[in-house]
Amino acid sequence: MKLIENLKNVWQIEELRDRILMTFSLLLVYRFGAQITLPGIDSTQLVGLASNFKDGIGGILNAFTGGAFAKASVFALGIMPYISASIVVQLMGIAIPYLQKLQKEGESGRRKINQITRWLTIGICLIQAPSYMLSLGSLGVPESAFMMQDQQTLFLVISTIILVTGCVFAMWLGEKITDKGIGNGISLLIMVGIIATLPQAFIQEIGSRVDGVGGWFLIIVEVVIWLLVIAACIMLVMGVRKIPVQYARRSATGGYEKNVFGSRQYIPLKLNASGVMPIIFAQAIMFVPSAIGQMDASWAKSIGTAYGDIFGFWYNLTFALLIIVFTYFYTAITVPTNKMADDLKRNGGFIPGIRPGTETSEYLDRIMSQITLPGSLFLAAVAIFPAIISLMGVTQSWALFYGGTSLLIMVGVAIDTMQQINSYLLNRHYDGLIKTGKNRKAVA
Repeated sequence: MKLIENLKNVWQIEELRDRILMTFSLLLVYRFGAQITLPGIDSTQLVGLASNFKDGIGGILNAFTGGAFAKASVFALGIMPYISASIVVQLMGIAIPYLQKLQKEGESGRRKINQITRWLTIGICLIQAPSYMLSLGSLGVPESAFMMQDQQTLFLVISTIILVTGCVFAMWLGEKITDKGIGNGISLLIMVGIIATLPQAFIQEIGSRVDGVGGWFLIIVEVVIWLLVIAACIMLVMGVRKIPVQYARRSATGGYEKNVFGSRQYIPLKLNASGVMPIIFAQAIMFVPSAIGQMDASWAKSIGTAYGDIFGFWYNLTFALLIIVFTYFYTAITVPTNKMADDLKRNGGFIPGIRPGTETSEYLDRIMSQITLPGSLFLAAVAIFPAIISLMGVTQSWALFYGGTSLLIMVGVAIDTMQQINSYLLNRHYDGLIKTGKNRKAVA
């Protein structure tokens, strides 16, 4: 009954209802586009392509695109070129003064950075699209599947244009969801693609257990472990370190009364302030060794062999290290301790025992470094857990949902979206989704 009442409260807020409907509509458009095969390719002859992207790195890439990669869809590139462009722009922001200046200009600077990211996305697509088309033959697509064999150059150009347009359109959908819908649009597009592959992976696991070793007992054990991992991910995402803050009580004239203090408050510093972005960034980088492995050189083949198995030692060690590095990096650029200290000082607030200003900024920076270390280690441990659970004989497609990119993105995006809905309810004098759902009395 509480759930039904909560949903009624959500539906009663017109703005929130419109945003949710907008989000679902745009996600539906994205999922519909992922099923449309590129013109000039016979969709009935793509069985070999689908088998190549069933497990391993190909399975992760296919999951990120919601199965579009294995279907030679118009959305085959998905949203990953945009993610790659975002990584490059943020890394360049450390060394290029112009980008550093834009980062300090507020909203106008953010718009210019977004525009640079969009153009860089198109540039990356112009490289990835023809590479994808030229590799289809080696990935299991027979020559008879291509209907324009006598006009290969024209077919390559047309397909490249369609793939680039599909990626740009997916990027536009993500931005529209962020602006007009609920949640982070780019993350939601990735999450929807991942969820689309979950039922099939679970059915395959049931089939392997029922017909093989373990039966239904091991299936129940696996589900229990999966729920425990989800609980651990929720704790990682929701964990905070509360920093006590004291505010001087304002007098009637607008000044501060001496020796009289107001209520005590807290600054919540998140254990995982960077959210799901470090693992998305790290996963994007981990596609590079696989691409290098396609080269003919012996050293490239060695790299491809070492990093081709996503459940292998070297892959997971590098993956974990990248996650730790990106967690520190993304936390440093998204948690402005200097601005937090300045805002506290401007509003008459201070941390007990810490001088306002520079000393407060250094204190907050030190605390963030201390809590980011266990947070990054925990994040890395969850990310490589699929490799550990696979030792129990779990199928690779189902093991990917025991942590790693898939589970962390799903949990992180779901919590972020739920928090946004919760804020709408609280602003309209309703209890949040985690409350009883009863109407609150409006404050006069």
